[in-house]
Amino acid sequence: MPKDRAPTRIQKKNRAAILEAALNVFSAHGFRGSTVDQIAIEAGLSKPNLLYYFPSKEAIHTELLSSLLETWLAPLHDLDENGDPMEEILSYIQRKLQMSQELPRESRLFANELVQGAPRIHEALSNDLKELVDEKTVILTRWMDQGKIARLHPYHLMFSIWALTQHYADFEVQVRAILGEEDPFEGAGPFVDTLYRKLLTP
Repeated sequence: MPKDRAPTRIQKKNRAAILEAALNVFSAHGFRGSTVDQIAIEAGLSKPNLLYYFPSKEAIHTELLSSLLETWLAPLHDLDENGDPMEEILSYIQRKLQMSQELPRESRLFANELVQGAPRIHEALSNDLKELVDEKTVILTRWMDQGKIARLHPYHLMFSIWALTQHYADFEVQVRAILGEEDPFEGAGPFVDTLYRKLLTP
């Protein structure tokens, strides 16, 4: 889309519709299984109209991932070294679980990208994500040294939190097939709180 002037209301609306449609398509079919035609149909636009806003499928996917990474990192940014260690970690876990409940398509989009080797966000993972995780694991280790939480491998603690909370979004079909009519998040919140509270207690 031309960038020499501010977008009109219609242009903003169409751009948002394209990104929303692409999120549905990519989260369902992955990057490789998705096409510009599918996204255009989902958005209710012609293919030429879509290509006016985004030159390729890759451009749409990259835009989605860029905004998603910011959203995904926000809860970890909020982990406060001056707060109560146990409550800071448990609050982080609950925010991650809430994101799986409210943003399941975004979680699956991110998971699909990682499964494919993260070709479009590898640099961000190696820089932005790693720097943030390194920063927060220093805080976790300090809390462990002070005896405020149990001594655990800080990186694997982080991996376990991601794996457990994001499972409810990435494997939603499996979770709901097993639980039936039960809302998985009604039990998930208390379960992860109990699990990590016991794990982290010195």
